[in-house]
Amino acid sequence: MLPPSRPAPGVALIDPVPLYREGLSALVRRTPGLRWLGSTGDLNAAVRLHERLRPDVLLVDSVLDPVGHLARLLVERDPALLVIGLARDAHSHVNYVTTALEAGVRGVVSRSAQPEQIVRVIAETCRSRGYVHPDLRSSERPTLTKREYEVLTLIADGLENRQVADELVLSVETVRTHVKGILRKLSARDRTHAVSLAYRSGLLIGRPSVLE
Repeated sequence: MLPPSRPAPGVALIDPVPLYREGLSALVRRTPGLRWLGSTGDLNAAVRLHERLRPDVLLVDSVLDPVGHLARLLVERDPALLVIGLARDAHSHVNYVTTALEAGVRGVVSRSAQPEQIVRVIAETCRSRGYVHPDLRSSERPTLTKREYEVLTLIADGLENRQVADELVLSVETVRTHVKGILRKLSARDRTHAVSLAYRSGLLIGRPSVLE
């Protein structure tokens, strides 16, 4: 007696753009070996969607999860889940990829990639349990460590060194060391200049409160 065949991987999507959700739905539905389960554009509904659909693969727009908080939460609840980051242009750099992979993301592909490329990344991620599209494996942009990125994000939120230290449970001296590393890597004159350069380069997205 032949063993029962395994069901095709179920795919779901978290993306704020309805047209993109419809497009990916159509792409997955016409791809042999994949099953479309559903999508949502609401980040707050992502956990409920995962609990309801239990997808094998979950694609997440990087603008909704730029540092992997959602990915980390879902993977901790479901270690078998394969999260694939859909990198926006502002996140198409090594720093996003590194941060995403550390958070538990298994695959990364440009959100604007050709349909066949997205399908290939889904397939490769399912096959090898991890895949980053070659276009995102290298970058000329500065690469910060995870801790430097966390410090920079808090500086952009307007926190001083003491507040950053309290938030990350570090000493003020350690925070100063990270700030020096950030300034050196970004070739920045000071903290404000570093935040400005980070937003221009795409290391950070949105409006930096420290500059307001």
